[in-house]
Amino acid sequence: MVTVRERRPAAQTPSSSTAVEVARRILLPLTLMALVTLGLGLLLTRVLEHSSLIAQDEAVSREIAQERTPFWNTITHYGSMLSDTPVIIVVTTIMVVLFRLVYGRWRESVFLVAAVCAQSAIFLLATVFAQRARPHVQHLDPAPPTSSYPSGHTSAAVAFYCGVALVLTLHTHRHTILKALWWVLGAGAALTVGLSRLYRGMHHLTDVSWGWVLGIFCVFVLAQALLIRPVMASRRASSKRTANEAAPA
Repeated sequence: MVTVRERRPAAQTPSSSTAVEVARRILLPLTLMALVTLGLGLLLTRVLEHSSLIAQDEAVSREIAQERTPFWNTITHYGSMLSDTPVIIVVTTIMVVLFRLVYGRWRESVFLVAAVCAQSAIFLLATVFAQRARPHVQHLDPAPPTSSYPSGHTSAAVAFYCGVALVLTLHTHRHTILKALWWVLGAGAALTVGLSRLYRGMHHLTDVSWGWVLGIFCVFVLAQALLIRPVMASRRASSKRTANEAAPA
């Protein structure tokens, strides 16, 4: 008599399971965000090019340019510099090293680098395929070769400054004042950069607005995958061990 062995599906190896998890929690959302960003850029540059939305964008830039003063020219110069590419590279490198030394692991450092690189990749993709001219006003900064949409300075500022604020918040979650301080500084820096780029005629309001959205999205997705889930799992495991030790034998 011939017996037919039941075939069982092969168990997933740890490496394949990790790859699937990374794809599901990181690559898929970021890919969708890249497509949405590109689609919106093409909509602005090829479909709505002569619409009232674009006209209003230009009107906002012209109105701001007419209200410029030497004082705010200086303030926004330094505000914009907070997210210049060399500055972001240097401060990210510094924080990566500090996080590694202070926390004794790479998780926080990997998160910060991933957030900054993710927004940069999506930003560059959009500038290649959805090239948008900068506002038709005097530009107070040299115009980089990338297009106006989205604001890379803004998305990079959100990814770095808000990313750092989130890391510090997770490590000082019992201190309300410190948590508030981190977010005042982080969100304040990101807001300052966006408004400075708008003031200086380098981007339209829609470019800056989507830069904020892009940066926030990248921070959220990568924080969920690399920071918050591992931290919550560690806290649950710690609470379980404490409960087991306290339970009577």
